[in-house]
Amino acid sequence: MVHAYILIQTEVGKSASVAKEIEQIPGVTQAEDVTGPYDVIVRAEASSVDDLGKQIMSRVQAVEGITRTLTCPVVHF
Repeated sequence: MVHAYILIQTEVGKSASVAKEIEQIPGVTQAEDVTGPYDVIVRAEASSVDDLGKQIMSRVQAVEGITRTLTCPVVHF
């Protein structure tokens, strides 16, 4: 299982609606609007890195109001 954090910047005033919509995407385990350089932080999981991109990231990036995303896969050393 691959886990990742997705850091999202949104248009002004859109963070709550973006987080609410993203939370409905299968594979997203948590989506919260936050303060700081990013507006929404998402925790997601998929069976592989490819599935993370195909099944989750493609849907996240299609959400209206998002201006930029940064995906950070979790690694275990």
